[in-house]
Amino acid sequence: MQRMENFRLKVFRTVADCLNFRKAAEQLHMSQPAVSQQIHALEEELGILLFDRSNNRIGLTREGDILRRYAVRMARLCTEAREALAQVQGEPSGELRLGASTTVAQYILPRLLGEFRRLHPGVTLSLTSGNTEQIVAGLLKGETALAIIEGPASSREVHKERFLKDRMVLIVPRGHRWVSLPEIEPEALLEEPLLMREPGSGSRRVVELALRRAGLPLRRLRRAMNLDSTEAILSGVEAGLGIGFVSEWAIRKEVRLGTLKVVQVRGLEMVRDLSLIRRAGPAPEGAAGAFERFAIAQAGLR
Repeated sequence: MQRMENFRLKVFRTVADCLNFRKAAEQLHMSQPAVSQQIHALEEELGILLFDRSNNRIGLTREGDILRRYAVRMARLCTEAREALAQVQGEPSGELRLGASTTVAQYILPRLLGEFRRLHPGVTLSLTSGNTEQIVAGLLKGETALAIIEGPASSREVHKERFLKDRMVLIVPRGHRWVSLPEIEPEALLEEPLLMREPGSGSRRVVELALRRAGLPLRRLRRAMNLDSTEAILSGVEAGLGIGFVSEWAIRKEVRLGTLKVVQVRGLEMVRDLSLIRRAGPAPEGAAGAFERFAIAQAGLR
């Protein structure tokens, strides 16, 4: 049961993802001419051009883009079928593709994934990280079966389960003048350059909303720069580039080592739900169903 997915479609899907025949060949462990031959044969079979090969670059034609969407769905259905059959035999197996917001992927999921693999060694896990918008989009495209996000998922196509509570906290570098204070007033934030996550980040949305409620819209703040990860904010604050708001999950090591300090801001609460999401519809079976049940159970123990 190793090859349920049509091989030519798998080759096409890989080339469509890479938009590079050499990289696709490396991923598929094939020669580049063999990949080109499979694509040519598929185009001959369908009577259409799947790729535009002009100007020394390749891109999907309109027909190719349509086929790519169906190929992704077909690959997902093959995986689900394999998982459902494995479940009948009593043990989940196969590949499980997960998505996670950056903070979740870096600071929360590693231990969870390790424990799940210990319980279900027949499951191969792959993890894609990005900001909330990117992860939700990937889920809806069928690129992942389940995801854990920091921000809201308002689409009707998404089923959401509360996973964990998270709190955003203000961090400053060691030796900052606020470290000795029990708390600061919200207006004090106007005095310091602020490091922010990029637009589309769930963390950024939580911070923006809380600051707006405190009478501090972003236009009033000294925004130093937008950064695309929590790790970048931690490094920037340590280097003295400014202050920042991050998940308390992300700073345990730095607080323990004393390189960063948490400062309380009077009246500013930034508590949010981390959510486990999947496409709306029946509960998943196989490896995806096993992980959903496992993750929710583990969250209840924290």
